[in-house]
Amino acid sequence: MVYLTLAGAILSEILATTAMKYSHGFTKLWPSVGTTLGYLVAFALLARTLKSMSVGTTYAIWSGAGTAVIAAIGMVFLGESTSWLKILGVLLVIAGVVVLNLDGAH
Repeated sequence: MVYLTLAGAILSEILATTAMKYSHGFTKLWPSVGTTLGYLVAFALLARTLKSMSVGTTYAIWSGAGTAVIAAIGMVFLGESTSWLKILGVLLVIAGVVVLNLDGAH
């Protein structure tokens, strides 16, 4: 159940960050509202996750997954440049999260 809560926090953060892109510096109402609500939900779910999961593991998964997905959304859907170096960077973020979780599996 804790991983489901964490997945919800990650999804909410991804949606909030994407909405922030469309808020144009918080000058557009509905994307700004979506950003605010998305982050409120993300932090509420993140706080709930921290009740039963270590902060290091939780934050590594939350921030790493969010970073990787947002980078991919930017490259695939928002017209941001794509390079092998960026892809390598995303893969290294994912690898870092995996390694942190392997150490926490003892």
